[in-house]
Amino acid sequence: MKVMMLGFVKTKQTEASQIPPTEEALLAMHKFNEELRNAGVLLDLAGLTPTSRGVRVRYSGSKRTVIDGPFAEAKEVIGGYTLLEVKTFAEADEWAKRAPFGMGVPDGEELEVELRPLFDPAEFDVPGEAEERAKRSGEKRAKA
Repeated sequence: MKVMMLGFVKTKQTEASQIPPTEEALLAMHKFNEELRNAGVLLDLAGLTPTSRGVRVRYSGSKRTVIDGPFAEAKEVIGGYTLLEVKTFAEADEWAKRAPFGMGVPDGEELEVELRPLFDPAEFDVPGEAEERAKRSGEKRAKA
């Protein structure tokens, strides 16, 4: 089972005033990521750049509107993600509880993690297409 762990920073600050993580927090995250890797459950992970470097595309019927960041109305921002492959959802939950995500979070701010399982290709109604995509994805991982 593949599970996406999304880290949301709930902030009252603007991006310009964000405090970077401490060295202690970075080392703790590195150690945790190594534990995930050594356990064989880590598929991918990355931190995300500030919303000032991104855009949103709004869809309304056939109309597309591009909105440049930063997104002032955001009360929470996805700071990063971790993609796990675990035997059960409960296992992903246990990993999330062990993560050192709260280190270095300034007073008045919170970091929240959301866990969401990915759809299994078998859950789609289009036989063959989803399975073929999953097969190609597995072949790419085997070559890496």
